[in-house]
Amino acid sequence: MARTRTPSSSLRIYTEQPRKPDQSASEVVASLPALLRAFRRATGWSLQYVAKPAPSQPGSQQGAIPVSSGNAGCLGHFQLGSEAAGIELGRGCDLLDQMPSRLETPGNLAHAPRIDRPSAKSLASAMAGMLGELLEVRRALKEREADLAAGVPLVPHPDEPQHLAERIEAVLQGGARAVGCQAAALYLLDEATSVLKLRACWGLPWDRLTAPARPLKGAVADLEALLGHAVVLADPELMRHWHVPEDFAAAVCVPVSSPTTILGTLWVFSGEKRDFDDRQTNLLEIVAGRIAAELEREMLRNEAMAAAELRPQLLAAERLQRSQLPSIAPLLDGWDVAGWTAQAGALGGDFHDWFCLPDGLLAIAVGHAMDGGIEAALAAGALKAALRAHGQYYREAQQTLKRLNLTLWTGSAGDQHATLFYGLVETASGRLSSASAGQPGALLVRRDGWQSLSHPSARLGEGPESQYEQFGYELAPGEVLVLLSEGARDAADAAGRPLGEAGVAEIVRSRLGLSAAELTALVRRRLEDLPTASRHDRTVLVIKRRIRD
Repeated sequence: MARTRTPSSSLRIYTEQPRKPDQSASEVVASLPALLRAFRRATGWSLQYVAKPAPSQPGSQQGAIPVSSGNAGCLGHFQLGSEAAGIELGRGCDLLDQMPSRLETPGNLAHAPRIDRPSAKSLASAMAGMLGELLEVRRALKEREADLAAGVPLVPHPDEPQHLAERIEAVLQGGARAVGCQAAALYLLDEATSVLKLRACWGLPWDRLTAPARPLKGAVADLEALLGHAVVLADPELMRHWHVPEDFAAAVCVPVSSPTTILGTLWVFSGEKRDFDDRQTNLLEIVAGRIAAELEREMLRNEAMAAAELRPQLLAAERLQRSQLPSIAPLLDGWDVAGWTAQAGALGGDFHDWFCLPDGLLAIAVGHAMDGGIEAALAAGALKAALRAHGQYYREAQQTLKRLNLTLWTGSAGDQHATLFYGLVETASGRLSSASAGQPGALLVRRDGWQSLSHPSARLGEGPESQYEQFGYELAPGEVLVLLSEGARDAADAAGRPLGEAGVAEIVRSRLGLSAAELTALVRRRLEDLPTASRHDRTVLVIKRRIRD
């Protein structure tokens, strides 16, 4: 903590400035001094570690070999020199601990270097690289251990032994008494950061908590503290100028903040005119940090309590959504059906469905509602229920989508949209009549190639007058119809290349002899191998017309 003294001897502003203390060679790596002495004995060249970057002047960089550690940048450098020059090198720099003043050779005589300078510098550069890697591993280890420490779960308890108010008051009391003061107060900013409201105090009348908030504008000491400074007021005459909130002879104001958010200020008051040294100011900053930690812990506790109540409901909703997907293929002679749906999160908007209708019709569908999460799951469930209801009365895919669109439009505020491929298969003839909303993927795969059946159109719910065109196809024995949601079709590899209908067609066409379930599993495994696939809901539905024996 660096101290800046103002013209008035009764006011001090402490500005925190981060400082990286120089480290000796033994503090960097304990075995480094022994390594450098061995280098000197083996090569005849002096090698010293300096715990600061190499000088920027071109002439002073001769023999300097930087030691870098990943994101930490240059931590120091090796200085290479001859044995005689190296002993007296860089007075005031961080030299080797307990370095001998002479070569450890018979007779204590300085000998000429045993290798040339480029070779010595190359060896020293390799040592610098190894030291940098070691320091990077140490930094990563330290960060990992800190992450593991932060990963200790906050176990919420509905009945804390002390209320937050009591804990903060105890912290205020302990901090004030530790520096010999008689009162302390915590002022927190409002959401608009325009006023400071007293939220907790010790040593002040209780009715101070009912007083109106202080405007931040004009609160000179608080503003200075919110900039990251500790303000010490040791003269009562300065109190009025710095707008001290209470009438005391001396006071200290320090910021209360988390690593990302400024929360307010902590005031500590003394009834006698006095000064505060660096140790006391640092102690009050630690107290302010403790208060910030208590406030953040309380917020995390409240969130954890809410999450604990919500988690069982989310798990139940996830099980319900998964159980509503069809799992048993219809027993239709000559037909094989299988599907797979995976949500990006616990809940999502993708679904596949099939159900049998009178007159030998098989209804098939792949849909996606909204953008994911709970809202999408609710919309997808409603869409699937409406599809089954309308599908019982309409024998044309076009009419079914038109009624679905009107249902979604009239049953929402206009902000619910969905994509859907819906088809009716005449199981006796293989005739397929279908219609689609949005851009779901559909492809017909046969041994000699494949054909895209996708026909982009307006999404469901975009308008009450949306029209959907009906298309007809005929599946021959041995052919496969594959339906894809947008998330499955657009899943991309690490280079950003989407799998697309062509990629799925290639997977299916090479193994047409497999069952629908096996083909679905092949496409599923390919999607799961793609790094971006899990970011989106994915659905694959395979309908295969088997070749009769």
